[in-house]
Amino acid sequence: MRCHYCDREASFAPELNGVQVGLCDTHFREQFEYLADTDALAYLRQELDVDRPE
Repeated sequence: MRCHYCDREASFAPELNGVQVGLCDTHFREQFEYLADTDALAYLRQELDVDRPE
């Protein structure tokens, strides 16, 4: 799979509702940084219960 933003090989391919988007390392980092600057990352942590004790 190719990156959605450029023509490099995708390192990540997140999928939601059957739609898959390829991201190279650079664009994955850019998108992750963008999410970190918004409330979206906090929402995902809560939804996924990331901090739950094992």
